[in-house]
Amino acid sequence: MAITPTAVPPSQTMRQRAEARASARRGMRDRLNMAFLYLMLTVVALVAIFPFWWMIVAATRRSATILNFPPPITLGNALITNYNELLQSVPIWQDAFNSLFIAGVETILVLFFCSLGGYAFAKFAFPGRDALFALMLVTMMIPNILGIIPSFILFKYLGWLNTYLPLIVPDATNAFGIFWMRQYIGSAVPNDLTEAARIDGAHEFRIYWNIVLPVVTPALAALAIFTFMGKWNDFFFPLIILKDPAKYTLPVALASLQGSNGQQIGVQMLGAAMAILPVMIVFLLSARQFMAGLTAGAVKGM
Repeated sequence: MAITPTAVPPSQTMRQRAEARASARRGMRDRLNMAFLYLMLTVVALVAIFPFWWMIVAATRRSATILNFPPPITLGNALITNYNELLQSVPIWQDAFNSLFIAGVETILVLFFCSLGGYAFAKFAFPGRDALFALMLVTMMIPNILGIIPSFILFKYLGWLNTYLPLIVPDATNAFGIFWMRQYIGSAVPNDLTEAARIDGAHEFRIYWNIVLPVVTPALAALAIFTFMGKWNDFFFPLIILKDPAKYTLPVALASLQGSNGQQIGVQMLGAAMAILPVMIVFLLSARQFMAGLTAGAVKGM
C-alpha cells in the first residue's frame, strides 16, 4: 500500500523560511558585534601600549630627533650613546640593586606578617576581634602624607636617617594586606581542614605554614605584585630619608637625571625603561597567580 506524503501547509513553510532568515540575520549581527568588539579592544590595546613603545623609541634616539615633528615612531641608533651617558650620570645598576633589595625584603615581610594577621582574623575568635579589624580598616582612610613629619622626627631620634630601615620596617605589615589575606583565607580555607589538623596534633604555626599558605598562593602572588610595585616605585619617602647618593633608590636617581643631563630626553627615557623592566618581568612571571588571586575568594564579603 503506497503512503501518500503529507503536504506541508504553505503558512508553515513561510514561517520556517522567516525563522531561517531571522536566525541568519542574528548570526550576522552577532559576528559584526564581535568584530566591532575585537576592533575596539585592539584600538584600546594599541593606545595603552603606545607610550611604552615611544619610551623605547626615545631611548634609542637623541633629543634633536625626538623633538622633531612629526615625532619618530621607529627605533634609532643612539642606544649605546645614551647608555654610556646614563652610566656617567648615575650608578644605575647600584641604584637598581638598592631598589631591588628594599622592594624584595619588603615584599617578603609583608607576605609573612599580613598572611599571619589575616589568618588570625579569619580563623580565630577572640574578644574585640571585629572592633580591632574595623579600627584597622579605618587606618586605610588616613593619607600617608600626614605621617611624614612625625615619622621623620621619630626616625631621626632612632638614628635611622640615611638607612634603609625606615623604608622597610614601618611597612612590614599594612591594613590592606591583612584585609586582603583575611578575606581570602576566610573563603578559601575551610574550618574542617584546620580542625582536622588540630586533631592530628599540629600546632597553629604548622597549620598556617603547611596548610593555609599553600591554599592561598594566588592571594599571596597578587599581594606580592602590589607590594613590590609600590615599593619599587616609591619616590617621596626615600627622597627625604636617604642623603647618600650611593644609597639612592632607582626613582630618586632617575629624578636627578634632569639636572645632570639637562634636556637629554633619550637618556632619561632609557633610565625609565630600565626601571620599568623588572616590574614587567615580575608581573609576567606571576600573571596567572595574580589573576587567580583577583578573581577567587578575596572578593568575598566580610
